[in-house]
Formats: sequence, structure tokens, C-alpha cells
Amino acid sequence: MPKHLPKLNALRAFEATARHLSFTRAARELNLTQTAISHQVKELEALVGAQLFERRTNKVILTDSGMTYLRKIKPALVMIGTASDEVSSVRRSRLHIASLSTFASKCLMPALKDFRQRHPDIEIRLTPVIGVDRLQEQDFDVCIGYGMNTIAGLAVYPFSPEYIFPVCSPTLLQGGRLRTPADLVEQTIIRSLSPLVGDDWSVWMSYACQEPLAFKDEISFGGLYLTVEAAVAGMGVCMGRSWIIQKELENKSLVAPFDQQVCLDVSYFLGHRKDLADVPKIRYFREWALGRFCGPARR
Repeated sequence: MPKHLPKLNALRAFEATARHLSFTRAARELNLTQTAISHQVKELEALVGAQLFERRTNKVILTDSGMTYLRKIKPALVMIGTASDEVSSVRRSRLHIASLSTFASKCLMPALKDFRQRHPDIEIRLTPVIGVDRLQEQDFDVCIGYGMNTIAGLAVYPFSPEYIFPVCSPTLLQGGRLRTPADLVEQTIIRSLSPLVGDDWSVWMSYACQEPLAFKDEISFGGLYLTVEAAVAGMGVCMGRSWIIQKELENKSLVAPFDQQVCLDVSYFLGHRKDLADVPKIRYFREWALGRFCGPARR
């Protein structure tokens, strides 16, 4: 054995900083201060006798030595973590899921009872995350994101694509006020300010309308969840997403006044680190989730 081994905490600080290219994000992930992370990395650099990061304003960049060192030590860190999980009854049975918050509340939570019944020995820890860019800050076993994956080393399994279409409370249909898409100009339009999905209204109108509609009244909410709740409350018409409004369509608190639907070319996805694909708790959840959320496009 070498006489001078780096401290494991220093290696974890280095790996997290290299993955995020940020002392701040590494500190948040490891529940430490930014100063502590920076100090541990400096200790490691002193021990190995090489500069691992180039410090710039508001960011850090791996040096050539840092990239080589990361490539060499990462398999060892994975092996240590996997071995610890295999002998730890607590870690082996606890599955940490990081999921985008709206999908977690609208889709995953109603389905988790089924997974628990199939695998009662697995303890679930679910963390809702606002924004795809925040997923990489989480220490997860599996994650549920949307669109293009930006996390290195992640195995990605797409779920079924979504359909988008206007939905509203049944009370807004009284008196025949919404017979054609052109009637939307007389209604309050509910928009989502979510940076995740952009403006679904323009996408749907380009398909369903001969020309863009000039809405007379609009309100906006931050995120899909509040947008759906506002439509249920009868505040106006929102652009529904088929994954998110399944329960509301089933209990008829929301209805679709028109037949025109647009299938999106992006979707939610399940992700986990590629080197953990065969860990039993991750494999069980992956097989269950793909069986539950994959198939024909979600209409």
C-alpha cells in the first residue's frame, strides 16, 4: 500500500467539483461550505504536487493533470461506493429518486404505491427538483428529467412523448363558448412561465390554427403545476400536457374542448449512472418505471 493516500473527503470534494465545475455546487451536494471544499481541493493538490483546477472568475476548469487524475480515481470511488452499498443493509435498500417536481407530484407519486407493493424491502427517498439544471446538484440513485440530458456519465431511458392541447374547467364550456379554436380569443389564456417547457401555446397554434390568435386576456404562472390548478379553478384555458393532467381528465375537473392535439418531440426520461446499471434497487426501479411510463405516446 502507498504510504501517503489522499483523504477520502478530499477525493470526494475533488470529484464533485470536477463534475459540477463549481466549488459552490460541490459544496451544496456534499453539505459543506464552499471554503471547506476549496480547502480540501488545495490539500489534495499539495499532496499530489499538481494543479488540478484552473481558477477563473465565477468558475473553475480542470487542468490536463486534473482530467487525468479524475479519470484514474473515479473507478476507484465507484468501487468503494458500490462495495459499501453491498455490505450496508441501509444503503442497499434505500433508493434516492430525484425528480422534476411537477412529474413527481402528478405522475410518480400516484404510481409509487404499486412499486412499493412489488418491492416492499426498498425504502423510497423522493426529492422534488425545480429545473433540469438542478438535477446534477442532487446525490441520486435515479433521476427523472426532461428534454436533453446534460449530466455526464448518465444512462438515459426516454418515456413516452406527450401530447399538448388546450384544457379548461367544464364550466367554461357552458353556453357553447368554445366551439372552435378561434373562440379562444374571448377567453382568459393561462400561460406557464416554466423555463423547462417554453411556450406551448405557439406550438399548438402553429398546428391547429390557420393564423396565430391574438388573445385579449392572459395570465401567467410560474410552473406547470400552478397553471393546471388555475385552469381547474375556472380561471381560464391552459395548455395541457398529457402526462401532467391525466388525473384531471379522468375525474373531469378538466376537459379538452377541441380535437386538435400535438405530439411533442421531447419527453421525460429516467436516468442513472451508467456504472450502476446492475445495482438491484436501480435495476428494479428502471424496469418498473419503463413498464409504467413507456409505450405509445401519452395521449
